Parts: sequence; structure tokens; C-alpha cells
Amino acid sequence: MSVFASFLPSSPPVSVKERLRSAFGALIGILLTGIVCRLALGPGSALPVLIAPMGASAVLLFAVPASPLAQPWSIIGGNLVSSLVGVSVALLVPDPFVGAALAIGIAIALMMGLRCLHPPSGAVALTAVLGGPGIHTLGYGFVLWPVMANSLLMVIVAIVFNRMAGRTYPHRPLAAVPSRQTADKSPAARVGFTSEDLDAVLAEYDQLLDVDRGDLETILRQAEIRSYRRRSGQMSCASIMSRDVVAIAPDAPMAEALELLRSHHIKSLPVTTEDARVVGIVTQTDLLDKPTWGPRGPRLGVGRRLQLTLNRMRAPNGSIEDIMTSPVRTVSPDTPLADLVRFMAATGLHHLPVVEPDGRLAGIVSQSDLIVALLAESDRRAEAADAQPR
Repeated sequence: MSVFASFLPSSPPVSVKERLRSAFGALIGILLTGIVCRLALGPGSALPVLIAPMGASAVLLFAVPASPLAQPWSIIGGNLVSSLVGVSVALLVPDPFVGAALAIGIAIALMMGLRCLHPPSGAVALTAVLGGPGIHTLGYGFVLWPVMANSLLMVIVAIVFNRMAGRTYPHRPLAAVPSRQTADKSPAARVGFTSEDLDAVLAEYDQLLDVDRGDLETILRQAEIRSYRRRSGQMSCASIMSRDVVAIAPDAPMAEALELLRSHHIKSLPVTTEDARVVGIVTQTDLLDKPTWGPRGPRLGVGRRLQLTLNRMRAPNGSIEDIMTSPVRTVSPDTPLADLVRFMAATGLHHLPVVEPDGRLAGIVSQSDLIVALLAESDRRAEAADAQPR
């Protein structure tokens, strides 16, 4: 059994929903491409409506749309290059088997150089050489029809279908860390491995991986966080958050927020409704940057008033609602500290409201709370290690 098991790929499990979505997407892609091409050609045309490599392209575009091999430039550029190479070789090399081998080899080299590697494009090059008299008589017309016509239609259907299905296509790397305004790396990128480490390992590996490089880095960093979570115990936001929270109403004047921050020696105020639901947060930065300051305190400038009026279609009234950050990023009481570390490091936020499932304010957690908790956990582990018999 183990011998046969070694022939199976170690791919991650996929839900039944995803399998059905992929199958239905390929069905729609091929069907619509064929129908549109047939309508364009008319019933009496001798030109082919579809070429067989489109079936392989459908597998990539609808079953693994996150693959670098399935991106729009991969299918369009790969099929363009391969069809040009295949037609050229067919015209220059009389022996079909030698021509087929040359077409495949040259097409792969060019696709890798142009970053448009698409496995079904190899079949396009082979079709141009071995497709028979019907394909050969088309000459370079084979490149435009059916290759480019089929490719463009498949990409259009894939973009529409994948987005309607809730997928991101063309694919973007997962959960990219927001860009910073300094030369320093973000805190999340300063722990564990670095991007340079990953690039060096990939260069040493020197093989093409069917995964986006950004996705790979994100997956590895998330694995680091899960590993830390497993090792750091079950501490959550509920165990470190401040529960006696000073909050402010959205219709309160800006001067009230300033007074609360000063009198309580805090740096942020959750903005809550009468039933304690969090609708925003106002920080020292909000008070410094968004209003205009004068002898009587903060007030809204003309530019800010105009911006708010255009966004809300009503005039602002100079309250907290006009300067608060909304929607606000929050965490739940059961959020593990490992997730909180990653979230704060990635976003650069110093304070996060902790909300119950119904949206009511439960507390607030700060970077200071987090640092104290992590130091206490480190001391506890050190004491436990010292207490173990040697």
C-alpha cells in the first residue's frame, strides 16, 4: 500500500463545495467559449471552433485559479508564444517528430523567460506541428484563430465566474502586510525568517513551484504564528484586556474627547452608541490630524467639512463622529494572544477594542497590555523550566 501511496500527490484536502465550484466553472468556461466562437464563425466555416488544449486551461483557470500558471498573462502569453513557435517550426522542419520536440522545448524556454508558463500551451505548440493539413493551411492565422480567440474568451469567463464565486482572480497574494513609510521592515517581518531568507532558499531550491511567492511567505508566517500559539498556552484577549473602559458618544464634541484623554492619561477612546455598540475609535492622532486647532480648541476646517459633506451628503456638526476612525478594527475576548501579536504587528495599531459577538464593547487591549502579558508568560516558562529536575 505504501508503494502505491507514494504515487499520490500530497495535496491539501478540498471541500465538496470547492470541487463542485471548480467543475461547474470549467463547464461554463468551455461552453461559453465554444458558443461564442461558433456564433462568430457561422455554421459553414471550416475553421476550428475550439482546440483541445483549452480543456487543460479550464482545469487551471477554474480548479486552481490561485496558481501562477493560471493567471491571465500565463494563458494569453503562453498560448501566443507557443502557437507562434509551433507554426514557425512546422514551416521550417519537415520531420513532424523532430519539429514537435523542437516546438515544445523552445516554447517552454520562452515561456519561462517571459514569465508566462502555462502547461496547456505545450499542447498548443504540439497542435500547430501535428494538427494535420487543416491546421497547417491556416499558417500564422492559427495564432489569431482559434488560439487567441479561445484564450481571450476563456480568460474573460474565468474573471467573471471566479469573482462571482467569491474568489480573487486575477490572483493577489494573501494578506499582504501594509506598506510602511520608513525604511525599516514591519514588526511582523523582523521575527522568524526574513523575506531575504525565503528568496535565498528558493534560489537554492532552483525549481519552479506552483504557488505564488507572496502566498508562500504568508503561509509560512501563519504557520509560525500557529506554532507560537501552540507553545504559548491558551491566553486570550479576555485575560489581559482592560475592562473599565472610558468611551465617548459619536455626537460628543471634540473638546470632550481631548479632556477625557488628558484626564485619564490614555491615548484612545472607543466610540460607542447608547447600547455600548462600538461604531468607531478616536485617538490622539485623529485629534491632531483631522481638525484645525485654534485658541478655542479643535474645530473642523473647510476642507474637512467639504470632504465629509460629499461623503455623507449632509453637513458635519463638529462632533466626534466627524473625526473618528470608522469602521474600527476589533478583536473578540477569545482571540488568542498569538493572533493579537500578529494582528498588531501587521497593522501597526496600538489599541484595539474588544467586542462581544453582538458588537457590544467588552474592553480594550493595548500594546502595553500585550507586552506585560508576554513578559509574564516568558517568566512563567523560565520558572517552570528551572523547576524541572536536571
